[in-house]
Amino acid sequence: MLSVYNSLTLKMEPFKPIEGMKVKMYTCGPSTYQRPHIGNYRTFLFEDVLQRYLEYLGYRVTRLITLTDVEDKAIAEARKERLSVEELTQRNEAVFFRDFELLRIKMPDYTVRASSVVEQAAKLIKTLVTVGYAYWYTHKGAENAYFDPLKFAGFGKLAHLDMSKWPHKKRRFHLDTYPGTPWNKGDFILWHGCKKSESVCWDTEIGRGRPAWNIQDAAMVTKHLGFSVDVACGGVDNLVRHHDYTLAVAEAVSGKAFARYWLHGAHLLVDGKKMSKSKGNVYYPGDLLAKGFRADHVRFFLIYGSYREKLNFTFQKLAETSRKLDSMKGMVKELQKAKAASSSSEARALADGVVSGFERYMDDDLSVKAAFDKVYETITRLSELAKQEKLGTEDANTVISSLQRIDGVLQVIF
Repeated sequence: MLSVYNSLTLKMEPFKPIEGMKVKMYTCGPSTYQRPHIGNYRTFLFEDVLQRYLEYLGYRVTRLITLTDVEDKAIAEARKERLSVEELTQRNEAVFFRDFELLRIKMPDYTVRASSVVEQAAKLIKTLVTVGYAYWYTHKGAENAYFDPLKFAGFGKLAHLDMSKWPHKKRRFHLDTYPGTPWNKGDFILWHGCKKSESVCWDTEIGRGRPAWNIQDAAMVTKHLGFSVDVACGGVDNLVRHHDYTLAVAEAVSGKAFARYWLHGAHLLVDGKKMSKSKGNVYYPGDLLAKGFRADHVRFFLIYGSYREKLNFTFQKLAETSRKLDSMKGMVKELQKAKAASSSSEARALADGVVSGFERYMDDDLSVKAAFDKVYETITRLSELAKQEKLGTEDANTVISSLQRIDGVLQVIF
């Protein structure tokens, strides 16, 4: 049985959906004011592996990915490039989904732009104000809505905050996001009221304005998947502020648990350092292809390890994992040439154990590296037996079929 590490409980737990073999999966997508880099794709790839492995196990997964296309940063960047926000974000979105195809990331059932759920956000805010979790406040001439975390019992439970240390003095945070990852200990903005000079605005039942980032994911998910999902995923940086805000908004409206399991992927470092434009160490998939690597090399490097542990990118390490993948592909070709009439007892046992070896480690919180290494070890020995004509054609075909099933999850062997 699949077990996953739940960020909410800080424990390994057996995976059991709310409703039988159906899984609702929310994955936190990109802010499309800029194009995603390979660190972002590491998160999207672990989520892809999770979806594919759930489907491998027989679950029917309905997955939604959020696209943050309306926020302070997008407005500022569009102004800088002299584009409309829509032109900017849809240009970057197109690159994002081209990279999805390149890296064999399965397209989610719902790819939802924040700009498409403004009315849902307005409805949520109206309810939050009515029940007392949110309130209106005029800031610099704009009538904004804010959420008061002290009103919501259980706020901070995802990031495991000590709310006894939360300041009681009223403090408001007016921007969508703030630099770094410290907690903003105060009320967070839900709605930006629009002044006459602003153009990125909508007329809604709660007035003219735009939804803040802090309510957008809750609006996107609740509109398309409802108020309860089985699993919510994202990068570990989203644990600070973003996901606790999303959880609080949804649960304050519905009174129901928003997500049964929360999974978070760790950062990708470059030469041991955090990736940033200021350091000049930001890489995109196309940069790695330009160095002579293939898309399957990139995908394999980014999934080959525990998604919960930091991964350090260097071109040397990428070359090493690429050679290992190519070695696997070469051995598979050798197996396809097996011509012996029958197999040795060792070959038969190894052939029968390919799938179970893979599943044993994947069931342990998606341990892709251990699972791949176990399969690699088995295929190495079977390749040797094939050369010795101790692997029969029938068993070789069984192994190939098993590998094709496994590669439905990994997407790197064939």
